[in-house]
Amino acid sequence: MVSVLKKTEEEYGITINFSVETEPLGTAGPLALARDILGKDDSPFFVLNSDVTCSYPFEAFRDFHLKHGHEGSIMVTKVAEPSAYGVVVTKPGSTVIDRFVEKPVEFVGNRINAGIYMFNPSVLDRIELRPTSIEKEIFPAIAADGQLHSYDLAGFWMDVGQPKDFLSGTCLYLSHLTATHSPLLTDPAQNKWVYGGNVMVDPTAEIDPTAVIGPNVVIGPGAKIGKGVRLQRCVVLSNATIRDHTWIASSIIGWNSTVGRWCRVENITVLGDDVSIKDELYINGASVLPHKSISSSITEPRIVM
Repeated sequence: MVSVLKKTEEEYGITINFSVETEPLGTAGPLALARDILGKDDSPFFVLNSDVTCSYPFEAFRDFHLKHGHEGSIMVTKVAEPSAYGVVVTKPGSTVIDRFVEKPVEFVGNRINAGIYMFNPSVLDRIELRPTSIEKEIFPAIAADGQLHSYDLAGFWMDVGQPKDFLSGTCLYLSHLTATHSPLLTDPAQNKWVYGGNVMVDPTAEIDPTAVIGPNVVIGPGAKIGKGVRLQRCVVLSNATIRDHTWIASSIIGWNSTVGRWCRVENITVLGDDVSIKDELYINGASVLPHKSISSSITEPRIVM
């Protein structure tokens, strides 16, 4: 993590301060650990869960928070099945949060916590340096004081904490890039191997012109894609190699991993760092831990440790 942050500092010419937990502190305790940084002045600050993806409307969210002037704001998103989540209920005709209802049996609303917040530094006075839940301990306390507001997120949102959801979130993100005409996407007019759109390939990746890539594919830096390879709805991370005539769908290929020739990989297969898949194998829904070599087919989903 430190090395990644250092690279980001260099790339964008910024300074990143980071705080490291020596023991798990829950979802609120880390804010107390970083009190000296977050509370150094009166400026509000963002807090983000790292396992969600959306369009991140930071400026609009900041303006909303500053306008109401209270202690906290929660970004919320609408879902079709609110009974599977904790629902945020606001006071009638207001953005002020009245209460939270965990996995409601009866319909009370369809807005859920999107995992993106903004707080005034005064919130730090509510948080002790111990394992603390921001959702179960801090939010109800702020709401009880009438100091917590909800902001409706427009557009896509996805919790990407599980591989299946990560792939779905990637599809949503790529569709968002397409809708906004982002230059991050690979131009199919210039790259004939792009099929169906929603393809993002790092410029340092090597793609054989006979490959067929897409829709909904991300390929990271230094990756190598061989002759006749077919990729769809998958993520190939940095320095991975996909050898000739292999077919991959709905899977995540880890850093520095190699998939051999004439393989078929599908059904939410996840390869960790530096995994080797030998030639002519079928891999079905496997989760393979780092530094493993697979020399026989995996026909049923399982974990390879």
